[in-house]
Amino acid sequence: MKFSTKAIHVGQEPESVTGAVTVPLFQTSTYAQIEIGKHTGFEYARTQNPTRFAWEENLAALEEGIAAFAFGSGTAAVDTVMRLLNAGDHVIMAEDMYGGTYRLATKVLERFGLTFSFVDMRDPANVAKAVTDRTAMIYTETPTNPMMTLTDLVEVAKVARQHGVLMVVDNTFASPYFQRPLTLGADIVVHSATKYLGGHSDLVSGIVATNRDDIAERLKFLQNAVGAVPGPFECWLLLRSSKTLAVRMDRHQSNAMQIAAYCASHPRVQVTHYPGLPSHPQHALAQRQMSGFGGMISIELGSLAAATAFTKALKVFTLAESLGGVESLVCHPVSMTHGSIPKEQRDRLGVTEGLVRLSVGIEDVEDLLADLEQAFQHI
Repeated sequence: MKFSTKAIHVGQEPESVTGAVTVPLFQTSTYAQIEIGKHTGFEYARTQNPTRFAWEENLAALEEGIAAFAFGSGTAAVDTVMRLLNAGDHVIMAEDMYGGTYRLATKVLERFGLTFSFVDMRDPANVAKAVTDRTAMIYTETPTNPMMTLTDLVEVAKVARQHGVLMVVDNTFASPYFQRPLTLGADIVVHSATKYLGGHSDLVSGIVATNRDDIAERLKFLQNAVGAVPGPFECWLLLRSSKTLAVRMDRHQSNAMQIAAYCASHPRVQVTHYPGLPSHPQHALAQRQMSGFGGMISIELGSLAAATAFTKALKVFTLAESLGGVESLVCHPVSMTHGSIPKEQRDRLGVTEGLVRLSVGIEDVEDLLADLEQAFQHI
């Protein structure tokens, strides 16, 4: 079964009682039991919910895993994955990643005895050098937020296997439509389902998939024990969104390819970061491990004044946090998503005050290009 067919049908069979072709919304906190010690398999909605189960089955199939576990946000998903570890364990993380993940690691998890090393994962040798006898996990994003750098998943997976450590990949930017890390050697995939999986800027959720039985068993326990589960309505919306994921991602990418090429040649743009451009230093790797390049672009405008004038002048693109919705958004990482990362580290990575991130939506691309052009004239 191919991707779009799985997206529409796996976990979404017609309901057995009425034949409803849409999975019902089981908006309940508890379930009637037949007698003491005997129930239908459903006891309490934190532990079991049929709508959530359908969404988890669907995403597991899309990522080519054996199981998936939904959470109330992407950050809750990452936090639960980290609870697979023990105090004293060491984690190697990509140095260029979502600021919220960095904040969780350095401001919360370090207080409970985990240690972190942040390395440039563009070179797998940097990952190998960072391994210690306490390393238990390698965690990366690819493409990264917001600099659009890539991790060679096959090569880093070899490092993880050589040292017997878990490999975790945040696949939010690519979505399972354009990249499936489990097939390239990862043990766990994490998504902020708020983004492309939801796709309509109307929910907050996260999800984790794995292809290992032992990890699935532990994640199932942690999901129930920690309890950061989504409500059934969010899962119902995600099932709705999954049905159109392929067509949405195709349009996101089609628009982004044209906009990236336009930005790359524009005199007011100093640098355009998009892995689909032949000028991207890791374009060949993107072609090998991704089936498409997604809808995220970052552009360097040179100064805070330029970024402010540009974003203020936009009319179709909306200045807002988040990404991956059908509408186009523009974000200023320094003041929004990456404010928790120290300035020295941001400057070294290229996350400057002049950098803006475009989440290219599925509007008519001619309107998006016209909006960008008129905004550039205000710089």
